[in-house]
Amino acid sequence: MAYGFPEAQGAVLASFISECTGILLGRRTFEMFAPAWSTRDATYDPGAPFFNDTTKHVVTSASSVDGWQNSEVLGPYDADAIRGLKSAENLYVSGSGTLVRAQLVDKLVDELHLLVYPVVLGRGARLFENSNEIGLRLVSHDVFDNGVIHLSYGPAE
Repeated sequence: MAYGFPEAQGAVLASFISECTGILLGRRTFEMFAPAWSTRDATYDPGAPFFNDTTKHVVTSASSVDGWQNSEVLGPYDADAIRGLKSAENLYVSGSGTLVRAQLVDKLVDELHLLVYPVVLGRGARLFENSNEIGLRLVSHDVFDNGVIHLSYGPAE
């Protein structure tokens, strides 16, 4: 089933990525994104300049990452290294479930944006699998014409 991408959904995504100065990705997400995004431009997708021009920091034990401009290895997951990066940049994380779970546990997530699509797959990775309870506070929400719901959470304080 195709959900399309309503203009209002694009505007909400643009509102929070416009404040980001760096992208943090896990290795698997990087390997999926690099071939897809590196060939796109703004005429194909308005998000392409952000993904292609912004520095991508990749959490990986590999010594290098290839295939996408402005990409660099951050190293294996290290909460202190990410804290240091966060002090210098406003980071955007997309996908990267393992990375997001670790960041939630280490209290490194300032905002969690979830896009919920109206479909139940009955299988797949769980975002919060094997996590202890993590309190969240609803900051905002949007409902789009295609049935997608955007939920923005912050830490429960």
